[in-house]
Amino acid sequence: MKWRLTDRTKMLLKLELAITLPAVALMAFGIWNLKNMQRDKAIEAAIQQNFRHVLMIAQEKTWDKANELIEPARKQFPNVNEGEAKIKEDLNRILRENPQFAYAIVYDKNCHIFVGAIQPNRAHDEGFWEHAQEAIDNTASWLPLQAVSMSDHLRMMAEKDMHYEFYGEWTSRHRRHVYSNEVFFIPPGVGKDEAAMALLSFDQDYLQDKFFPAVIKDVLHSSMGLRKASNQPAIMVHTPRDSEPWVASANWDGGKPEVEYSSDEILQGMVWSIKYTGTTIAEMGAKFLHYNFTILGAISLLMIGGIFLTYRNISREMNLARLKSDFVANVSHELRTPLALIRLYAETLELGRLNSKEKYQEYFRIIREESERLSSLINNILDFSRIEAGRKEYEFKETDLSELVRSTLDTYRFQIEQNGFTFEENISKDIPPVNVDREAIARSLLNLVNNALKYSKDKKYLGVSLYRANGSVKLEVSDHGIGIPPAEQEKIFEKFYRCGDPLVHNVKGSGLGLSLVRHIVRAHGGDVKVESAPEQGSKFTIALPLTRAQRTGEAMA
Repeated sequence: MKWRLTDRTKMLLKLELAITLPAVALMAFGIWNLKNMQRDKAIEAAIQQNFRHVLMIAQEKTWDKANELIEPARKQFPNVNEGEAKIKEDLNRILRENPQFAYAIVYDKNCHIFVGAIQPNRAHDEGFWEHAQEAIDNTASWLPLQAVSMSDHLRMMAEKDMHYEFYGEWTSRHRRHVYSNEVFFIPPGVGKDEAAMALLSFDQDYLQDKFFPAVIKDVLHSSMGLRKASNQPAIMVHTPRDSEPWVASANWDGGKPEVEYSSDEILQGMVWSIKYTGTTIAEMGAKFLHYNFTILGAISLLMIGGIFLTYRNISREMNLARLKSDFVANVSHELRTPLALIRLYAETLELGRLNSKEKYQEYFRIIREESERLSSLINNILDFSRIEAGRKEYEFKETDLSELVRSTLDTYRFQIEQNGFTFEENISKDIPPVNVDREAIARSLLNLVNNALKYSKDKKYLGVSLYRANGSVKLEVSDHGIGIPPAEQEKIFEKFYRCGDPLVHNVKGSGLGLSLVRHIVRAHGGDVKVESAPEQGSKFTIALPLTRAQRTGEAMA
């Protein structure tokens, strides 16, 4: 019979392809994408780009904070026409009200006015005053030379709504980095043609202790990406001359910065740096790729496992479909043989061609035996159908197993002898009554006997034993037939399964007998085992449990 795919098998194949192909494509794309990211260092580049953006935000916040401090003071600066005494007084007042500034200067080239004032709140600090006075004197030496050009430049900036310009540099003083900075702007009341200039200088201590720490804290807490990061970055400000932090966030742990940004518009000379604590961008990128490759690997293994399970299930389904096709063919042959014999002998009897009473009796016996054989086959099929549907029920009754085995073997004795088998029966006399389904146990015995008859070659031997052992009653059926390879001894109890020996396939059968035997025996609380070797014959043992009282009596005996 030509075997074809069933609709269910086709559906399973389509389902496997529908699930597998997209999953494989998605996994391949994920691996390809991760490989590209690894090659192009895309993760590192993305983090570095984010860091640059953060440092630009820091620069903007520096400008905003400086503007908030400078603008109110700028608007309070005195008019150059008020006289030096009044200018001095106003500058001291402005500095007193704005302790963030170190000193202030007003210069008018036309009026030859140069007035400088130092922060009154730091009068007790000689080092501070010395440095501030030095800076004022230094400014007095070069400012008159550049006042005109600087005034013109500031007026051009004012047209763009930018009212001041910053200047800053680092110097070394007493082995300490000192930051000098000045903010230049046009003082109030200065005409368009006048070369007048005003300036303020931030106190270095204020910048280091308050200004930059506040900016850094604001940046770290206001950047959405940084707030959500499990490992928050660290930011620091240092001089261009070395990488030692001048101002740093609390989590700065040293090491080489990942990204740096030099300030060239406000408070020049400051270098902003950013990094992650305890790790590097390269390590994070490698960890990210390793994590994702691990996840992809795990998903791949799961998918391979799923494909394998699907393949195995489909293979089982296809094999089951083939076995079912063979089953239909074999059962058809099994049914046809006894029916043909029954019909042949019935027609012979009907035509009255027999002359002796013995022949009549023989033909009647053959018709009866073939009918029983046919009934046994049909019962096997019906039992299998009920078991598959979950509707098989057993009628347990206290039964004399010795009598049941003898009567069952008697019905099959003619067929055993006709096939030339040496038959050996060994039934112990101490077998107690057992609670079983009489018909089911008889069918199990007949299935085992039938197997022995079918699969024996030249050594035609059949032995049946019934005895007590280890708290159970054991029924053994042994033969000297073709035997069963060890790898197939468990499979023979599966439905439709038949061994690979050529003799097995040449003998027609349903492949249900041993499956039914195991189901029946296990339904009785027992089990069936096989001991066999190729060309050495087989021994099937059915073990049926005794009651507790019977086991106790056996132990006492």
